[in-house]
Amino acid sequence: MEVVFLGTGTSQGVPMIACPCPVCTSTDPRNSRTRVSIHVVMDGLHVQVDAAPELRLQCVREKIERVDLFILTHGHSDHIAGMDDLRRFCDLRGGEALTVYSTAEGRRRVAAIYPYAIRDRPVVRGYPAFRLEPMPEKLELPQGTIRSTLLPHGDASTLGLVFTERSSGRKFVYYTDCKEVPEEAVALARGANAVVLDGLRPDPHPSHLTIGEAVSVAQKIGAPQTWLIHLTHATDHAGGEADLPQGVSLSYDGLRLAL
Repeated sequence: MEVVFLGTGTSQGVPMIACPCPVCTSTDPRNSRTRVSIHVVMDGLHVQVDAAPELRLQCVREKIERVDLFILTHGHSDHIAGMDDLRRFCDLRGGEALTVYSTAEGRRRVAAIYPYAIRDRPVVRGYPAFRLEPMPEKLELPQGTIRSTLLPHGDASTLGLVFTERSSGRKFVYYTDCKEVPEEAVALARGANAVVLDGLRPDPHPSHLTIGEAVSVAQKIGAPQTWLIHLTHATDHAGGEADLPQGVSLSYDGLRLAL
């Protein structure tokens, strides 16, 4: 299994507009964070999770050449605004619609923002086409399984995702954009080879885990490696990483995990 971190930043991105802070003006490339999205390859199946506003740039930068299915964790702008750029992957599939899995809220948002794309084939070549489907608790695929669990995120719920590759048995957990990780989600994540957790900033936030809260969740899950994501300009990569316990790290754009 391979995981590509396309983007690791908050909804405002880093550097932020008109911000002269040390992180926003840093020369460390790990402090340059586009909005959150990841790409998971599981026994050859290419799964795109979320579509940041920079999705096209992210895919070009990381040489993403295929998407077989798409999962939208929730309908907030920084996760849905790049979906129109999935049109290229529809082209590469011969005009076949891309299946989009999400919550009821996420599917409503996709239909409202991209009504022209809700169809079996594109209107014309070069347009996107989305086939909306509810994300099941367990999505069985020839290449493995993707389990889902709901995580509280302000007035919305986010899909937490657990990927298990059939050939290797390797397990990867992706819990972004959440204020807490309920016990059932902790139990579902145990035994993972790698975990990704929301870790917005050191200070409290009403709808996101703080870095300290994320560390506590990581210790409950007990994976050998946990990566924090959705980082703001409040965290310098080098300095923030030095303060983390062993087995917990900060993610960065372009990070690749081979599990």
